[in-house]
Amino acid sequence: MTIRYAWLLAVVLFASGCGKAERAEAVRLSKVLTQKQGDFAGANTMEEEFVNGARVWCEGIVTNGAGRGEELNRNASVATVLAKSAADVSTQLGQVRQAVYDQSFQAEYPQSVRTGLISQLTQRQRVLQQLRAFLQQSAKELEQYQQNKSYAGDTYPGVIQQLGALLNAYKAPDDAVGAALAALKTKYRLTGSEP
Repeated sequence: MTIRYAWLLAVVLFASGCGKAERAEAVRLSKVLTQKQGDFAGANTMEEEFVNGARVWCEGIVTNGAGRGEELNRNASVATVLAKSAADVSTQLGQVRQAVYDQSFQAEYPQSVRTGLISQLTQRQRVLQQLRAFLQQSAKELEQYQQNKSYAGDTYPGVIQQLGALLNAYKAPDDAVGAALAALKTKYRLTGSEP
């Protein structure tokens, strides 16, 4: 009888030891997410402002054409500035993604949270890169219009249609970092005061 109890005790101790390692991984990921939460929130705000500005600019061109003279110059400059904004947001998201990517886990749940978050951030960066590419192409074509003396100002580059479609399909970013942090806190009953 005592051998069976000793075996059961060994299994319980082994299982609780494994649970400690998993919890430690969850605490480590939670700390990284907490540290990056402000950066992520800033990136979300920048992204929303960028998309709103790009929508207004794009709709104005579709409605009125790219313009002539100073208006055409201004539209080319705005496209360049917006492309840089898309790159800046992507860079900030990339820093958050890299911080999460640099963590490695053995336990399944922290690993799944890490993988899901990396996937979401990568998807957002891809959309931002596509927006940036459309904006850069728009700027290039608008600059070419400046060289064309016969350009009437009432049309616009075809890539702006693609840009508009992507902007219209855009959905505001979720708080993926906050959701991942909440999931970890719920599953492991983390309070934030863990060592």
